[in-house]
Amino acid sequence: MPANWEKYAYFSKKLLVEWFADVLIRIAQLNEWSEELKTPVTVWISGLFNPMSYLTAIMQVTARATGMPLDDMCLKTDILNTKNKAEFVEFAQTGAYINGFFLEGAGWEAGRGGETGYLTDMILKELHPEVPIMHVTAIRKSERVTKGMYICPVYTTTMRGPTYIFSADLKMESEDSDPNKWILAGCALLMSPE
Repeated sequence: MPANWEKYAYFSKKLLVEWFADVLIRIAQLNEWSEELKTPVTVWISGLFNPMSYLTAIMQVTARATGMPLDDMCLKTDILNTKNKAEFVEFAQTGAYINGFFLEGAGWEAGRGGETGYLTDMILKELHPEVPIMHVTAIRKSERVTKGMYICPVYTTTMRGPTYIFSADLKMESEDSDPNKWILAGCALLMSPE
């Protein structure tokens, strides 16, 4: 991407041709969204120009509905067992369904039946596996469950650092699993795997 475009664009490490194709897909999502003037049932959050504002809005709506102070809230993420957006025809009771995440430094074992999936070791030659649809809700910070969970940083690109968005709760194989394993592996969620 030309340097003089970078100051106006979103973070990306894509080559110009790939970046332009990505912009067109983002615009198509916004056009589709604006035709009906309502939020899609499942939002491709990676296609938003400012994804953190959408997540903050989830916390604000929950705070107003429950009378809780916004400063006491955090996001809670649950990875569902499907990547198919067509399976979701109704909005979530609370929070929102979002997709568009890829893992780096780990793999994802899908759940069976009512069980949820969990982090696994990377599969060879699968550098950025796609993560199933995620249900994001807002809860009190004191209610956040950390046992058996890896608090995973979410970044826009593989550049990490300044592209940080939020921290997602990813279930580990068991409650006795050590989150340091995933920290040492550099495990993170990315919105754009390049």
